[in-house]
Amino acid sequence: MMSTLVPQSAAVGMLCPACRPKQTARARSVEFGRAANQRGYLAACRAEMQGRRAWPPREETEEERLRKDAQAMQQMQAVSELLDGTSAQPGAWKWAIRQRIWKLLEEKGQAGNPKPIDHRIPNFVGSDAAAARLATQAFFTDCKVIKVNPDTPQKMVRQAVLRSGQTLVTPQPRLRTGFFSTLHRDDFPAEDIPLASTSAGVRKHGRPVSLDDPLKVDLVMVGSVAVNPANGCRIGKGEGFAELEYGILRWMGAIDDDTLVVSTVHDLQLVDDISEDMMLEHDVPVDIIVTPTQVIRTGSSRPKPPGILWHKLSPQKLSQIRVLRELKSRIEAETGTELPSGPDEVLPPIAERGNKGRGSRRRRGKRDGNAAKREAVAVSEKEEQHL
Repeated sequence: MMSTLVPQSAAVGMLCPACRPKQTARARSVEFGRAANQRGYLAACRAEMQGRRAWPPREETEEERLRKDAQAMQQMQAVSELLDGTSAQPGAWKWAIRQRIWKLLEEKGQAGNPKPIDHRIPNFVGSDAAAARLATQAFFTDCKVIKVNPDTPQKMVRQAVLRSGQTLVTPQPRLRTGFFSTLHRDDFPAEDIPLASTSAGVRKHGRPVSLDDPLKVDLVMVGSVAVNPANGCRIGKGEGFAELEYGILRWMGAIDDDTLVVSTVHDLQLVDDISEDMMLEHDVPVDIIVTPTQVIRTGSSRPKPPGILWHKLSPQKLSQIRVLRELKSRIEAETGTELPSGPDEVLPPIAERGNKGRGSRRRRGKRDGNAAKREAVAVSEKEEQHL
């Protein structure tokens, strides 16, 4: 949901190539990315207008998932390079804290696999201990349905939910291929519980949830890069999907402002330099933090987002998430009113590399292809990667 705006003069764009000022490689890359994103968004709109599913036309394979996850992490790395903490963009300050925590966990030997942990919700040494501590708390055991994020450090939390006989609600990675799935231990053999906490297990045993399904969630688990225990203010890895998932659940009536939001983190991820006035409208505060050594009730007084903030959602982000496009179309059809749209978001062109293209786009894909393959292979070797 974060917008990455790079100023560009329309007048310069109208000049012939020979007359244009010289651009840096980064500027050319961003300019190309803007055009590519716009083409992707328009293609999605045309497909929906013609009554076809924009994407995915079929279920995503594991190889494709790993490749796209690797590309998404590379995309966020490019964004962080553009937003170095000194940018005037809202939320740009978060990148300095993210990079500090990622580095701190590595330097202290507390980073878990998969590595590197940069541009991830970082896995940490003791994530299993944090999950075990969480599973003994009344606010956890009293729940019937728990939504857990699909990140690696919460894998043992997902297992704890299933072993406790509770219903697990988990989202598709980056909401790319669908929406949420529910799992319960009664629906598969007990020995499959570890598998059921992975992407393969969710595909095998999960029941897809539609926007029309009645769903009541008692507890929301989110992954974090950093959290302030004094006020519950949280920073994720920068893609905004925890906020989108929360907003959709609020729209469905599955949760409300009183539904607890909990995060398991390492003690090194607790910070004191995130104040409430720094947070953005869409940011979801945390009510309870669980670490390997302690349980902290933050006493957060910050209001949670009431639903999907359409005025913050860029056309480019919308083009990536089918369930949001479907929901937007439904609401507009039912109300007869066009929903607002957020500002354009420039996604670095490396995020588009998985699609076939022409000209410079294809040449750039060949140049960077080996790096993408190496990243995909590294991710595929880590069973603890995102669901």
